Amino acid sequence: MTSPLVSIIITTKNEAAHIVSCLKSIRNQTCSDSETIVVDNQSKDSTKTIAKTFDAHVFNAGPERSAQRNYGAKKAKGEYLLFIDADMILTPKVVEECVSKIRELRTANRELRALVIPEKSIGIGFWAQCKAMERSFYEGVAWMEAARFYRKDIFMKIGTYDVHLTGPEDFELPQRVKAMYGNSAVGRITSYIVHDEGRISLPKLLQKKYYYGRKMRRYQLVTTSKKYFRKQANPLVRYALFFRKPTRLLKDPIHALGMFIMKTLEILALAYGGIKG
Repeated sequence: MTSPLVSIIITTKNEAAHIVSCLKSIRNQTCSDSETIVVDNQSKDSTKTIAKTFDAHVFNAGPERSAQRNYGAKKAKGEYLLFIDADMILTPKVVEECVSKIRELRTANRELRALVIPEKSIGIGFWAQCKAMERSFYEGVAWMEAARFYRKDIFMKIGTYDVHLTGPEDFELPQRVKAMYGNSAVGRITSYIVHDEGRISLPKLLQKKYYYGRKMRRYQLVTTSKKYFRKQANPLVRYALFFRKPTRLLKDPIHALGMFIMKTLEILALAYGGIKG
């Protein structure tokens, strides 16, 4: 039996409400030479049962997302690794375009080690719409986009995800790739991942940001991440990014105002978490 070309690794914990759409999007890829690996963290719902009905390889690992991803990578048989969350939906050509891009440039003597896949948000309710607007400003901004597609040999060589980070690990790993191989080692494709935010509860969102903030001190001290952290953590830099496209704000001023309120509260929650952490 030949090994799959791409291993798609999904980390889960009680994701029964989301994972069907995610797995269906994998099944609908134009490139079918892949395996699906679900690394679950002791779900109490039907996440694992659902995953098995889609012929996914299901494992238990933890305690956090980085450790789950690393475990999935060790189990992977593919030449390439694609890391996604259960609430993400792949548009049909994501895998095909990733493989084509990384192989095309490799033959052109410009080796890519990882790829960014642009993301769009969808969801229900006011705050989800605010989050969708916020994410739209990050497309094409190098310090706000994280790679999800990696050559497996490179992923193992650079040391995998930092298990002491939860939240900023998405940013830290490709920053390590760039530090080792140069900025051109990380490319991007045009097909999207759709991030289903569901119905956002502002208190729960701030609680999550507080939790991530407790890990920020370590991220801040990583040598290869310092210049990125200075931009990501600076509210003025973030607001300036939004004001670069004033027409988008003026077309939907209510959600724009909500976005600024939400982002300000998120930054405060992250800062408070950082102090506590």
